Amino acid sequence: MSDMLLSSLLSDGSLSVGKLLLVLLSALALGVIVSLCYTCRTEYTKSFVVTLALLPPMVAVVILMVNGSLGAGVAVAGTFSLVRFRSAPGSAREIGAVFLSMAAGIACGMGYPGAAAIFTLIVCAAYLVLTVIGFGEKRGEDLHKTLTVTVPEDLEYGGIFNDLFERYTTRARLTRVKTTNLGSLNRLSYDVTLRKSGEEKEFIDAIRCRNGNLEISLACRAAEGGEL
Repeated sequence: MSDMLLSSLLSDGSLSVGKLLLVLLSALALGVIVSLCYTCRTEYTKSFVVTLALLPPMVAVVILMVNGSLGAGVAVAGTFSLVRFRSAPGSAREIGAVFLSMAAGIACGMGYPGAAAIFTLIVCAAYLVLTVIGFGEKRGEDLHKTLTVTVPEDLEYGGIFNDLFERYTTRARLTRVKTTNLGSLNRLSYDVTLRKSGEEKEFIDAIRCRNGNLEISLACRAAEGGEL
């Protein structure tokens, strides 16, 4: 009933203060729900979750200003995407949250806050369930590492670490070689899969004996396709 009432109010071409407040408050409430859902079991920044909360009312206002025309509203809102080129690339999870907030704002701006609420709650519930059950997580993912080893320029690194890789890893692949320090050093990058956790220090100490105690790093490997 509320959706039908608001839709009829929007169809007459007028924009009253009450109508604007109803749309803005509905969109803001849904934005807060989306931002709270996004913070579940994920790293986030304050600026991003605040933006998620404010995005739906901003999109809703754009839709209202073009008299409820969905095509024109999306075209105008699309200009805001130019800001994205001035920021760091986001993860798949961030992109999904932004699209959810925009969808909620568009639905509210079109005069369907009830439908927007149902859609938002269903998607957020699905997100929480999939996150809690660990959907898509790989077994032993914490064993996949990126190993970076700095070696002297005159060291023949072709197979110097092979016996260590056979002992501590199930898979090791050289992915990158880069010169550094004006060519006096080489920096080697490997994708490795450790045999078991808890041997990182022993593995690094063994490599230090081969590379002259130069810099070594062992970091978590970024997931292919981006974080979700």
